[in-house]
Amino acid sequence: MGSMSIWHWLIVVVVVLLLFGKGKVSDLMGDLAKGIKSFKKGMAEDDAAAAPPAQPKTIESKPGEPVASPDPTKSAH
Repeated sequence: MGSMSIWHWLIVVVVVLLLFGKGKVSDLMGDLAKGIKSFKKGMAEDDAAAAPPAQPKTIESKPGEPVASPDPTKSAH
């Protein structure tokens, strides 16, 4: 009673073939392969398009000019 007989296995095989069919499985595998290739191509393009980090710009102040403070509550004197 705990094991499956040959009739159970035949019914399972028939149901699987009806659901997925011979052509459907190969179509699904082809679509999966195309998706993986597209994903890898997109990742490679993202890596190539990534710009190198920008160098920080330094702003030099001239003597006598007021220096702007990042915190408006503090004075720059």
